[in-house]
Amino acid sequence: MKALLIFIIVLGLLVLGLAFYLFRPLRVKPAPADFHCYEPGQGAYVPLRTPPQSFGIGLSYAGHIEETASRFDPDATPPVFAKRPSAAVRTGAEVRVPTSEELVEAADAFEPGLGARLRDDFPDLDPLLDYEVEMGFVLLEDIDPSRLDDPSFAPRLGFFIANDLSARSIAILGEGQARRYEYWGISKSLPGFMPIADRAWVPKEPKRNGIPCVEIELLVNGEVRQRQSTLNLIYTPIQMLGFVHAAFPDAPLTAGTLVLTGTPGGVAMTTPRWLVRAGNLVGLDRFKKLSAKLGGDKSRFLGSGDTVTARGEGLGEVTITVR
Repeated sequence: MKALLIFIIVLGLLVLGLAFYLFRPLRVKPAPADFHCYEPGQGAYVPLRTPPQSFGIGLSYAGHIEETASRFDPDATPPVFAKRPSAAVRTGAEVRVPTSEELVEAADAFEPGLGARLRDDFPDLDPLLDYEVEMGFVLLEDIDPSRLDDPSFAPRLGFFIANDLSARSIAILGEGQARRYEYWGISKSLPGFMPIADRAWVPKEPKRNGIPCVEIELLVNGEVRQRQSTLNLIYTPIQMLGFVHAAFPDAPLTAGTLVLTGTPGGVAMTTPRWLVRAGNLVGLDRFKKLSAKLGGDKSRFLGSGDTVTARGEGLGEVTITVR
């Protein structure tokens, strides 16, 4: 009887320990940055041209960090990735769902040999096409990175709305890889995967940490999927430019460069934090994670015929149709 009691106590402690591991909260809760809010009437619009280069910042809203069960360290650099400028399209564009073979070829071009594994294990690979409404900004002048640390420096930026489309099946393949965020860049650089507005709003008087403090939202077939104020961004544009320079030191911060500032919660691909931790605990590799996601509920991902609109007050609107 005594041995049974000890066994029950030990088992209970193990269960409690496992529950704490799986359901424990983030060590640090993400907090919004301190912004200067521009007055909507104090500015003008400029045409937004095809960029020479474009970058994205990931996990910059608390809601998106939580829904993707991502880690957060206030002292660490957030995900930064490059998007091919050729992915840019404007409102009214038709964005084609990439075929399985196109996905495989994109993955194999980045990681030779990966294509053969995908063809064997995932002969009908679904892109898991996702949406992300984002406020973006464009550099209106060349920027010397050394000036980013100058408290008096306020870069000339224009702000616009964008939809950062993603093939999540490619992004999942970066799980556990040293160059994880480069897989994100590939998943977001397929043709038509960067719908952007036709113009950018430019404040009359730039401030160092100034942004348009507006609500941005995304609708799929008229249904609101995302809605959030840009005031809830965790990082300022100055910080984001610093992150871009640190991740891509050989890419000069030239006029025309676009930076997408990240998306709020409400995307199609969500995963409970406890489930991610459980998968890590049992050692699920990237292929098993991809298989699990492909076998799950895919009803919120985009499909042929869907109309997607990203918009923000004063930042414009961009609508695309998936084909």
